[in-house]
Amino acid sequence: MNKKLIVWMVFVLMVSCSQIFAREKHNDLKFFPASNKAIHFVGRIDLSNKAMPRLWSPGVYFYTTFKGPNCFLILHNDVQNGNLMDNYIEVVVDGKASRIKLSAESDTIQVAKNLPEGNHKLLVCKNTESGFGFIEVVGIECRQLINEKDKTSRLIEYFGDSITCGALSDPSGTPCGEGQWGDQHNAYMSYGPTTARTLNAKWIISAVSGIGLIHSCCGMKITLPEVYDKLILQGDSIPWDFKKMQPDVATICLGQNDGIQDSTKFCSAYVDFIKNIRYKYPHTTIVLLTSPMADAKLNKVLQHYIASVQKDINNGGDKNVYHYFFKKRYYHGCDTHPDVQEHQEIAAELAPFVKEIKGW
Repeated sequence: MNKKLIVWMVFVLMVSCSQIFAREKHNDLKFFPASNKAIHFVGRIDLSNKAMPRLWSPGVYFYTTFKGPNCFLILHNDVQNGNLMDNYIEVVVDGKASRIKLSAESDTIQVAKNLPEGNHKLLVCKNTESGFGFIEVVGIECRQLINEKDKTSRLIEYFGDSITCGALSDPSGTPCGEGQWGDQHNAYMSYGPTTARTLNAKWIISAVSGIGLIHSCCGMKITLPEVYDKLILQGDSIPWDFKKMQPDVATICLGQNDGIQDSTKFCSAYVDFIKNIRYKYPHTTIVLLTSPMADAKLNKVLQHYIASVQKDINNGGDKNVYHYFFKKRYYHGCDTHPDVQEHQEIAAELAPFVKEIKGW
């Protein structure tokens, strides 16, 4: 037998044994499949296989409460053209967040180790966007899952581009300009989820890096009005059923990738997009946002566009559409995107405005 093959077989055997021995230390754990009613999913969830839900979009998440000191998360990561996709998740246990890169097609991650006895909160959020493929949730291993009652019915949806995705915001693990495209993604810490958490609300991110209202960047052939109604925000994906989740608030943050366009064309497309969203969400409060990373020239133009669009919509009888103009430019992340700290500042601007108009 080839020596290299023997060495490889020994290595695989050692790894397998080590995993078995590690699990034997926690023989009080039970496996709970992703379909367990104590595991709650939020966002555009792909339920093509209900036994193993797929997470595509940035910021899509699930949460539960587990009992005991130890907990393992079992996930499948997407493989495309033989390559493992660079997906990151945010794991939050009892309010403490950790950013983790999936390292295998089938990944078992210990998310809690030797915690105090009792109940513990777990939230797992996809940090990378749909272009990185899916994360399939297999289940959770722990002593027990607790199906606790929801403490909030509030929901905010965020339509947008790379800023809303949290792209290029977090160089804590990989410096700007190094690594792969997803290495600085952090949807969980982006302004949308941060605003939602501040307001005790759930969140949905419906955004794609590079996308625009009438013009997208980087050779992208789609615009958000063309794909906003798709499960994974791609032209050929499964249609999304908007009746599944009706947000209290929907924000729209577009224009950065469009740049300065013909005002009539841009504003007309914006009005049409709002009307389409209104058809899907009859009672949702819609907030139009300027781009937080726009330079002074683009910011001035976007303010003019948005004010005109809101006036047109309001005059047409829809008084539940507002606007918010960010007070400064946020651009200290990678490629002049907002960094994680600036996303917190953006949320600190936006949250009081939403709180005021909703009476929260």
